Amino acid sequence: MTDRRLFLKSSLLLASSSLSLPVLAKSASAVPGERTLRLYNTHTGESLRSVFWAEGEFVSDALKDINKVMRDHRTNKIADIDPQLLLLVDQLNDKLGNNRELHIISGYRAPESNAKLHANSNGVAKRSMHMDGKAIDIRLPGKDLKMLHKAAMSLRGGGVGYYADSQFVHMDTGRVRYW
Repeated sequence: MTDRRLFLKSSLLLASSSLSLPVLAKSASAVPGERTLRLYNTHTGESLRSVFWAEGEFVSDALKDINKVMRDHRTNKIADIDPQLLLLVDQLNDKLGNNRELHIISGYRAPESNAKLHANSNGVAKRSMHMDGKAIDIRLPGKDLKMLHKAAMSLRGGGVGYYADSQFVHMDTGRVRYW
């Protein structure tokens, strides 16, 4: 088990600075029972490829690395990201047959960042789920944003918003709703 953990930890790749059970079947190229996310933070330039689920459980070191990549880039504050959100994003990747990096526009958002954004935009909720680590705003280069939105809605895993002008889709683990 220690060798496997060491292997999983060493498979994490950070490009810039140092840094429940899954439902859908993975593609044939994936290791059975493992779930992997590939993320790119558009504000920090950090990339991450991480096996976040293995041997029937979440990999705690991988979750910490994901939390860091999804931190609030305005304040540099890190918070725990809801593991169910990670499973939802992984399911979206499966649905799209995606094995490339998802671009993160926004992950965790500190209350002070959210307050500033809310004051300057009617598109930011006063009590955003980003502040609880339960929401992510993403895009997938090379994929039509409408298709990404439709695929996210088909999962029925929570809220899904379509922001054509800003070129991202919002996903959260709240109640199922669409905008």
